[in-house]
Amino acid sequence: MNRLSIGIIAGIALVMPAAAQDQTIQTLRQIADTPGPSGFEEPIRKVMADYMKPLASSLRYDGMGSIIATQGSTGPRVMVDAHMDELGGMIRRITPNGLLTMQMLGGWLDQALVDQRWVIIGAKGAVQAVTGIRDIHVVPPEERTRVFPRDQIYLDIGAKNEAEVRALGISPGDPVVPDSPFLVLNGTDNYLAKAWDDRVGCAVVVEAMRRLQTQLHPNQIFWTITTQEEVGLRGAHTAADVVKPDLAIALEGGITGDVFGGHAEETQVRLGGGPGLFLYDSSALPNRKLVAFTRATASAKGIPLQTDLVQGYGDDSAELQKAVGGVPTVNLVVPIRYTHSHNGIMNRKDFDQMVDLLVAMLLKLDAATVENVRDFTP
Repeated sequence: MNRLSIGIIAGIALVMPAAAQDQTIQTLRQIADTPGPSGFEEPIRKVMADYMKPLASSLRYDGMGSIIATQGSTGPRVMVDAHMDELGGMIRRITPNGLLTMQMLGGWLDQALVDQRWVIIGAKGAVQAVTGIRDIHVVPPEERTRVFPRDQIYLDIGAKNEAEVRALGISPGDPVVPDSPFLVLNGTDNYLAKAWDDRVGCAVVVEAMRRLQTQLHPNQIFWTITTQEEVGLRGAHTAADVVKPDLAIALEGGITGDVFGGHAEETQVRLGGGPGLFLYDSSALPNRKLVAFTRATASAKGIPLQTDLVQGYGDDSAELQKAVGGVPTVNLVVPIRYTHSHNGIMNRKDFDQMVDLLVAMLLKLDAATVENVRDFTP
């Protein structure tokens, strides 16, 4: 078939556009689906290293497990950052009746935790689980609209007792990730998956590396895929210590404001409106000259650039800008609906335009441009 392909899910035939089979979609699918919550990044680290190593002149790891790959050997040191860890959890306790409690890793809302499917990565492999919820038939009417608190949530793997849990290879400390496979959403350019924060940034890195592998650029690019961002921006701190960048660009998943009305001040970007540039968040203020450079580059390339200011948001740029005496930094985002949940949505055009923008910026960041950005002389 040249235009359509057929897939079977749960006995139902699905017709998918041939576009769903392109290289970028396959990259996005693998990167999004691979497990790797904070502190347990081994599976996604291998996937990312496998993508990056053939495209890089060198690849190494820092002491926190972040990947540092290079392209180019002369010129200013430009660090491009995306974090590989996803929101998840770890097993805290096994109850006598075979249920499990979970320590959350990252910023979950309690209402995002109930009645969801999860995967526990145990010593004997993946174990399916579900977080149950009290049945409406027994919940008093006055409690039916309340948020179900996380300290009353249990993972159910079908076991009857602790011995059955341990027989499956599960023990306290094992990582837990959402069970939410990648999906091209009904033939549209919108893609549904877990972990777009920040697997979308990781995929931008892979696509940009592919383009720049055969192009001359006036700098040394340090492609850095960091660990433990969701629990305190930890990998960015140690990776910047190793790279010692002259300038840094963080890549993240943004937060859209195009679904829930009445909250225009929370976020300004929308899905399908192009890549975003953070002018403010709770953890960092970007370098103003680098903001102007980003805007000028987008304008010259005809790339729509959204700007955003968000409270309650932190990202790796906060650690990058404080490294080695201060590093001019910006945070660029691919807009995402429903971050920090099982099911986020990204738009393919936003993604492609982010790759276009990043590549265009890297092709222009020569020594004189970087020196000008770093110059604070009155």
